[in-house]
Amino acid sequence: MRLSAVALRAAGAAWRECFPLQGRDVARWFPGHMAKGLKKMQSSLKLVDCVIEVHDARISFRRAGGAPFLSQTVHETASRQYWSPPTFAWPWPSSVLEIEPRASHMLGRNPLFQETLGLKPHLLVLNKMDLADLTEQRKIQQHLAGEGLKHVIFTNCIRDENIKQIIPKVIELVGSSYRYHRSENLDYCILVVGVPNVGKSSLINSLRRQHLRTGKAARVGGEPGITRAVMSRVQVCERPLIFLMDTPGVLAPQIGSVETGLKLALCGTVLDHLVGEETMADYLLYTLNRHQLFGYVQHYGLDGASDDIEHVLKRVALRLRKTRKVKVLTGTGDVNVVQPNYSAAAHDFLRTFRSGLFGPVMLDRDVLQDCPPADTDSAPTACQMASRTSCGQSV
Repeated sequence: MRLSAVALRAAGAAWRECFPLQGRDVARWFPGHMAKGLKKMQSSLKLVDCVIEVHDARISFRRAGGAPFLSQTVHETASRQYWSPPTFAWPWPSSVLEIEPRASHMLGRNPLFQETLGLKPHLLVLNKMDLADLTEQRKIQQHLAGEGLKHVIFTNCIRDENIKQIIPKVIELVGSSYRYHRSENLDYCILVVGVPNVGKSSLINSLRRQHLRTGKAARVGGEPGITRAVMSRVQVCERPLIFLMDTPGVLAPQIGSVETGLKLALCGTVLDHLVGEETMADYLLYTLNRHQLFGYVQHYGLDGASDDIEHVLKRVALRLRKTRKVKVLTGTGDVNVVQPNYSAAAHDFLRTFRSGLFGPVMLDRDVLQDCPPADTDSAPTACQMASRTSCGQSV
């Protein structure tokens, strides 16, 4: 939601041009069930006709590993250091790390899927479309096509939007490919993959509702790690006979930039406590303000937009009555002081964003601004050229 020009000027509108982070100690999030799940996916490939990759529509571009769109440099000045960490593993250096807009666009999807499952027909399902700003949906599809992803469907598994497009597309993809030793099988088997908490299990349940008029077959939840093992086959369609296999969400062992990790965390693919809710709330505020999305101002009844996360969380805490009493030792004895509960306010700020109450958001908007429209029939775009160069490929 955008404020009027008057309200925007009143808010000061001097938004941060980069996002600073103090050094933090956050563990790498690639649990054992992820590694086991990836191995099980590989061993199940001979039983699969097609791979459906589910991802969050708010972070549609690139992958959670591999090389960024644009090269990143490391340089130091007397006052600060700009640095791109090689992994999403902390501690970071004690100096301030700053994320500059358009410095890294390596978002979301796991490159291991393409590397290990790339022999099978592939359909990309961008879920949670109701939470994403899709005003430039055609441009998104053009850029994805430029990356070789020509089969893309936007869905909302909660309301079953566009779910009926999936089965016909799968049949088309399988029918136009060689099924190898499964050519005599009358049924179809589809492997569903994706990073954590993007709606893989919800997709299976939605397909069953649409085609079998039946209830849940896969457990779902609002946090990553609900599915921890590759499931046995689940029927989702009668004519033709189609089975799906749900899998645990798998992140790449290495996530190549801080900004990628923060965007994954905002979308709930990384457990909040590994990054810190107040850090995530600050990055969310930075992103909303930079994109001039001020739905949080109206939602919480604030006086105006602000780029100071402490100020915003204080107002949120007071409005929600999230306060706590703290004893302060003074020269005359103990005094009870009421303080805002910043942690509770940050939790509510993130929860409200994830539920869509701030309005639809495209966290990858900078990528769309940086890259010219894709033309799959012509020479590689500047975006693709930069990506290949940073991968060490000759162009």
